[in-house]
Amino acid sequence: MWRRNRDMAITVRTDVVDGVQAPDVTNQIWPKLKDIRDKLEPAYRIEPGGAFEESAKGNASIFILFPVMVMVMLTLLMIQLQSFSRLTLVFLTAPLGIVGASLGLNVANQPFGFVALLGLIALAGMIMRNTVILVDQIETDVAHGLTRREAIVEATVRRARPVVLTALAAILAMIPLSRSAFWGPMAITIMGGLFVATFLTLLYLPGLYALWFRKSLEESGAGEQPAAAPQHQVGGQPAFPLAEAAE
Repeated sequence: MWRRNRDMAITVRTDVVDGVQAPDVTNQIWPKLKDIRDKLEPAYRIEPGGAFEESAKGNASIFILFPVMVMVMLTLLMIQLQSFSRLTLVFLTAPLGIVGASLGLNVANQPFGFVALLGLIALAGMIMRNTVILVDQIETDVAHGLTRREAIVEATVRRARPVVLTALAAILAMIPLSRSAFWGPMAITIMGGLFVATFLTLLYLPGLYALWFRKSLEESGAGEQPAAAPQHQVGGQPAFPLAEAAE
């Protein structure tokens, strides 16, 4: 007999086979113990421990800090974008990774536990990074004289390749971790979510941006022109550039 939390306790321990996580085994066994729990005398109880208990503590710690994390994220995005409209557009793309993450976990037959939750949080940051790049490019094109309609198309085409290549690099980097029993769910979550979310972002964000600014699609910016380089005077006449003098 041992004491646990100042109560007398009997601990039952066991190992799990390779490729299976302890919280999954606990979730399968726990409903089968219901009849035993219902027949226990008062002051007697059955509590799960081990990896299942530590996973629950980890999830609780994340949920406690989650509001702080969201506020910091929103603050940094506002500093970068300087617009509530653009901030909302970027934040609305964060859940796009859930589709690919759920598909990836189901195909790989991996559980959604603590490490998968960490992967989902990291995935949201990766998706919003790609969205910030695309939105910033649209605003830059508008500032250089394009209409919003033209800027949406041009920015999406121009930024599609860099966004796809960076996403592909992140997906390939997760392949070694996908075979790990512990880190596998996180890797699968990032790989599946980022693969689907990248293409959804390139299709969903331009449409959402056009819908959000539908009343100003034909408006354009001031059309910034680069300033001409100063020319030196030689004998009262402007000096010719070296390339023209060589002709």
